[in-house]
Amino acid sequence: MIKKILIANRGEIACRVIKTAKKMGIKTVAVYSDADRDALHVKMADEAIHIGPPPANQSYIVIDRIMDAIRASGADAVHPGYGFLSERAEFAERLAKEGVAFIGPPASAIEAMGDKITSKKLAAEAGVSTVPGYMGLIADADEAVKIAAEVGYPVMIKASAGGGGKGMRIAWNEAETREGFQSSKNEAANSFGDDRIFIEKFVTQPRHIEIQVLADSHGNAIYLGERECSIQRRNQKVIEEAPSPFLDEATRKAMGEQAVALSKAVNYASAGTVEFIVDGERNFYFLEMNTRLQVEHPVTELITGIDLVEQMIRVAAGETLSITQDDVKLNGWAMESRLYAEDPYRNFLPSIGRLTRYRPPQEGTNAEGIVVRNDTGVFEGGEISMFYDPMIAKLCTWAPKRIEAIDAMADALDRFEVEGIGHNLPFLSAVMDHPRFRSGAITTAFIAEEYPDGFAGVAPDGADLEALVAVAAACTHFSETRATHISGAMDNHRRVVSPDWTVLVDKAEYPVSVERRDEDSYVVGPREAEGGLALSGRLEVSLGGWRPGAALIEATVDGRPVAIKIERTNKGYRMRRRGADVTLSCLTPRQAMAARLMPEKIPADTSKMLLCPMPGLVVSIAVEEGQQVEAGQTLATVEAMKMENVLKAERKGVVRTIAAKPGDSLAVDEIIMEFE
Repeated sequence: MIKKILIANRGEIACRVIKTAKKMGIKTVAVYSDADRDALHVKMADEAIHIGPPPANQSYIVIDRIMDAIRASGADAVHPGYGFLSERAEFAERLAKEGVAFIGPPASAIEAMGDKITSKKLAAEAGVSTVPGYMGLIADADEAVKIAAEVGYPVMIKASAGGGGKGMRIAWNEAETREGFQSSKNEAANSFGDDRIFIEKFVTQPRHIEIQVLADSHGNAIYLGERECSIQRRNQKVIEEAPSPFLDEATRKAMGEQAVALSKAVNYASAGTVEFIVDGERNFYFLEMNTRLQVEHPVTELITGIDLVEQMIRVAAGETLSITQDDVKLNGWAMESRLYAEDPYRNFLPSIGRLTRYRPPQEGTNAEGIVVRNDTGVFEGGEISMFYDPMIAKLCTWAPKRIEAIDAMADALDRFEVEGIGHNLPFLSAVMDHPRFRSGAITTAFIAEEYPDGFAGVAPDGADLEALVAVAAACTHFSETRATHISGAMDNHRRVVSPDWTVLVDKAEYPVSVERRDEDSYVVGPREAEGGLALSGRLEVSLGGWRPGAALIEATVDGRPVAIKIERTNKGYRMRRRGADVTLSCLTPRQAMAARLMPEKIPADTSKMLLCPMPGLVVSIAVEEGQQVEAGQTLATVEAMKMENVLKAERKGVVRTIAAKPGDSLAVDEIIMEFE
């Protein structure tokens, strides 16, 4: 058996591998860049070795640096995680020459499947259904345009060595093909060191469903069911689940058997994933084979009970699979939400900074059998760097039924506390409550169709809004009552807290009356007042032990659990729950009357400025001072977290001044240029 594993990766996947290795009694070695000196995976490993500066192309993907670390540590095996060197055949070959086990497939399989052009040809030869397209090398944008027209719009422009949504664009016309071709080449070169591009037909109304395979070096291969990965943004998966709510048993079996056939055709040995696009008639087409552990592997582990990392280690050690196809049983339903350092209110642009608060929900199995799992590589006080993928954590839930797993995820997201950076928790919560998602009627176009103008948060209404109003009123009454207990000597002179309050939500007023039952329990009901909105009835509120200053309140409203992230502000309480982010002001009736007379503050006009939407590096400026630009014209390109972001003009205008130049590192909202 393997004695010491070096993990040639970072973040949550490095932590994930370390956990299984420790369970198996295997020593672990972490590698780290300057930016990761204090990272969680470094702290978890038995030993750690420094490998270079923060940029991945100077540290994590430099094979020689990893090989030096292997020799220095004496590791007899390497797990590559995903990304970085996980699908580099050269890396696997170098390990083999050193006599070090690669916890992944043979180099020949990586080479065959890692190249998307070659993999499609091999898949077709193995009898796997494939998407129409052009598999040859494309020289330039002119040839890309010609090929796209022949294939027929829309087309998908993809990096041959790509993955994780990088180097991938959808083009609906010639202009988008030209721009997408160049951006894809740039991203592919930066992320993979390989800028080859191919083009295939984009299947409209598709579902992204993938099959998990597991094979050993003795000719055995099985499939472990499927994962639905259709909730995507910019071709990057956001929410995954297993099994798929769309497949029937016959389609599952057909997809699984084709995935196994492809695995055997390339003598695959390890865990891998065969990805398919499935249309509305359950016709499926091969996309690619990922010759590594997938980000979303936990949902498969939750419904099968199989530790995929352990299986990878055992296969790399030469063991025969102890599991047959008949042993694979799909049990219950699992959800995974990818928590990213991306600001959903700024079109999901990357966010960096310090995690001033990081409190995941409690992991484990509760009394009802619901499972919560959180795979992460960060900790409170740690830094989210601009140099790497923006993933913070992967939150997973399991339940016997799909709707129960969704509800468990929504509840866990409500309890997940993250502060200090922009993050997509509100968006994930909103999806869990979305009727279309809950019904399972999803495609890869879900986000684009349901949030065409971006995500602006959720406006609570009905019982959800009334619950927030009642909790805010109860918290205010509790805090005011507590403030009267200044000193026992003043008990006889203590002021009486009025039961009458007006709760402001945006511009809406809710006159309420608060009745205190005991320290934690209140009844909040409508109060007769001129104007305002009335609660639908009297609501019983328990604050669940909350005290002023606590960031999470686990209240109950009329017996219904309501977890709310709560923060005191100069205006009242900021409350966040189920995708909503609202400020509620609790005022006395007299204060409410005065508030109506206050003038509204008008924000500064930035309509004639191009501001940097995220912390990033200016790659290029596409215009000059004095130049007239048209709506939709490219103005600048900013790179952040390995992704290029093209900034375009919102309207026709003339460039007055340009404040930034290529190579500049900008913060959020720094001025790039101004218009006349």
